[in-house]
Amino acid sequence: MTKYRLPKTCSPDPIPDHTALLIANGDLRDSANATCWEAQQQLEADAAEALASLGWTLKRAHDEQPSEFGPHGFINSQKRGREVFNGIHPDAPLVVAEAVWQYSHHVLPGLLRHRGPILILANWSGTWPGLVGALNLRGSLTKAGRDYALLWGESFSDEHFRGKLKQWCDTGTITHDTSHVTELDFKELPADERQLGESLAAELRQTPAILGVFDEGCMGMFNAIIPDHLLNPLGVFKERLSQSALYFAMTQVSDDEAQVARDWYDDSGITFETGSNEAEHLTDAQILQQCKMYIAAVRIADEFGCDAIGIQYQQGLKDLAPASDLVEGTLNCSIRPPVTLKNADGTSGAVIRDGEPVTHFNEVDECAGLDGLITQRVWSAMGMQPDNTLHDLRWGDPDRSGTTDEYVWVFEISGSVPPTHFADGWKGATSERQPAMYFRLGGGTIKGISKPGECVWSRIFIQDGALHMDIGRCKAIELPLAETQRRWDATTSQWPIMHAVTYGVSRDQMMARHQSNHIQLVYADPPDDADAADRALSAKAAMAAALGIVVHVCGTGKDGA
Repeated sequence: MTKYRLPKTCSPDPIPDHTALLIANGDLRDSANATCWEAQQQLEADAAEALASLGWTLKRAHDEQPSEFGPHGFINSQKRGREVFNGIHPDAPLVVAEAVWQYSHHVLPGLLRHRGPILILANWSGTWPGLVGALNLRGSLTKAGRDYALLWGESFSDEHFRGKLKQWCDTGTITHDTSHVTELDFKELPADERQLGESLAAELRQTPAILGVFDEGCMGMFNAIIPDHLLNPLGVFKERLSQSALYFAMTQVSDDEAQVARDWYDDSGITFETGSNEAEHLTDAQILQQCKMYIAAVRIADEFGCDAIGIQYQQGLKDLAPASDLVEGTLNCSIRPPVTLKNADGTSGAVIRDGEPVTHFNEVDECAGLDGLITQRVWSAMGMQPDNTLHDLRWGDPDRSGTTDEYVWVFEISGSVPPTHFADGWKGATSERQPAMYFRLGGGTIKGISKPGECVWSRIFIQDGALHMDIGRCKAIELPLAETQRRWDATTSQWPIMHAVTYGVSRDQMMARHQSNHIQLVYADPPDDADAADRALSAKAAMAAALGIVVHVCGTGKDGA
């Protein structure tokens, strides 16, 4: 008989009753992990105390690890996640505690094989965006078909919080209020908007659209990747592009062309807050590199016929070039520096998509890309400005200025917000250097305050092997500058911000349902026209439904209808 060396397998020891194991998933970048470690330790201590009050013990499943930036206890790679899960009994109750942004793919291999109950636990902080990371992990597990529970809160000693935690301890699940969600009744949509949506869907199927994807799977967002077999039947196909091709195309843009774009920005009224220290300040050289990326991206979109494009933002290019924020917001803006075709002899040709946005989806979030594509077609067909963006569902807090009694969300994202969303357009925008913790090579954002107005929000996600869309209405409101600054200081002050009030959806209902860290936003045109926003929502929902997306209407219109 031939003797083979058979692999050895073993299962970790079971854990005692009323004990849960804790894992802390983190960033790929240890500079961020080390900075955020103190906040994570506080969250873990609060979680242990809350579980102890219910007679449970919370035990950490992995130790601190050294890094060049300092020790931390986060899982910082898929490799590390595999090591950690090899030591976890598959039936153990598991708490994924998140005080920071996390890359979901670090832990997905372990979570999808885990048999025990899973609780995603998030703090409620703008500074330490655990709820953003938790929403991304939630969307990823939903896509994968893995059961889980989600819990969040400002104070883990709160009676309501501990009641929900006890529910998980007793049953392995948590029930939240999602009564604000109603499945779309296609036949009940207004006839004109229903017809428009159906016609746009038929047009898309007849002449397919192309999403230009500059490398897939940014920042661990498994939930942001749409498989081809779900995307193609809609009439949407991916052009798989490379970040290296984008970088090479940047090298083919001349300094003179970049300077022309920079001059356009200066003439538009945007304020660049520059300095001379590359490591700490936004510099003129960084801005010129961003101008080259913008020109290169527009030309590649034109060359490949892309109806929308997505740049990685964080991974890959961050080691070669400044951040893409300025680029992304400019692409999504219908008022932007003109980019001409480059003829074979080096001369300039026609202006590419003059007066139109080149729809861009931040962080290569393909769900946002599909949503942006639908939005662009519906709004354009209705004669409305189609400039749209995703935001992070970053944080929320009651207004402390006395302006409103309504709950006010902070929608915020570093890239992709068009200045047409600001009251004074480009003149209302500033550009500040991205934090060095994330971007060694710098680069400027497009910072501003979103103008008051009626908006449609939405999110496409994958559940039970099908595409779904949640869609609802909200308004952006104006708050005093001091209150805006408080919210900026509590989050990331370099980024654009929207003060958002959702119609018919409470804070906890939004958290109970939303399947991503991202939320898509677009204004009515004119912005104060609530009826136009309602009609546009109907047309967008109709187009999505006609394409075969399962549409859910969340909340109400402005007047509660």
